[in-house]
Amino acid sequence: MASKLTGTVALVTGASSGIGAATARELAEHGASVALVARRKDRLEELAAEIEKAGGTALVVEADIADRNQAEGAVEQVVERFGRLDTLVNNAGLMLLGPVVGADAEEWDRMIAVNLQGLLYTTRAALPHLLRAAEQGPRQVADIVNISSQAGRMASKGYGVYNLTKFGVNGFTESLRQELAQRHVRVGVLEPGAVETELVGHNTPEVRNELVDPVIGRIEVLTAEDIADGVAYMVTRPRRTAIGELWIMPTDQG
Repeated sequence: MASKLTGTVALVTGASSGIGAATARELAEHGASVALVARRKDRLEELAAEIEKAGGTALVVEADIADRNQAEGAVEQVVERFGRLDTLVNNAGLMLLGPVVGADAEEWDRMIAVNLQGLLYTTRAALPHLLRAAEQGPRQVADIVNISSQAGRMASKGYGVYNLTKFGVNGFTESLRQELAQRHVRVGVLEPGAVETELVGHNTPEVRNELVDPVIGRIEVLTAEDIADGVAYMVTRPRRTAIGELWIMPTDQG
């Protein structure tokens, strides 16, 4: 029996670790050919070898999606290799926390470039191909899943600009969902709570001690595989069913 995504192609950004890598593995297990997009080529090659050893198909695409030309080029490479694109998972993200007063504006620029501009560039480049896939077999539907955060639902002290980017992802997702609904490109947002990934490691020990550890130090956090399972759930629904928003939290996170 064919898997639910057999004959389709998925592009996952930020695929070199964490949620992105886990999502790529999960979609490959469901039968999709998977394009792995990130900056760390060595990690992508390791993941591609793992997927292919398990019987899947993977393409390594080294790119910094915060650069519009590279984001567009990544999509072009995928379509050139596979001839189509059915699923886009905008996962690449950066979380740099701390007070607004006295903040490093370059950190703001980096977050906005990856979390917002990178998502926009990749989505814009992918849309013509997703719309075409939605008109064709095997499923006659295409998907965009934007990985946001609990921080896109509620603001917290010290998370200000990260909150800004994730609230923006949520708003953009819903607007685009409405725009594309009648054309069978499903657009949804997935908002994880605390997840064990490299994301918090971008911060100084002082910031982690004040803003992160008090939360994750007292709960059983999610794994990247938990979020990948959520992505797979969203994109394997029947054509008539769209998941516009999926909020996944650790059971004991308040």
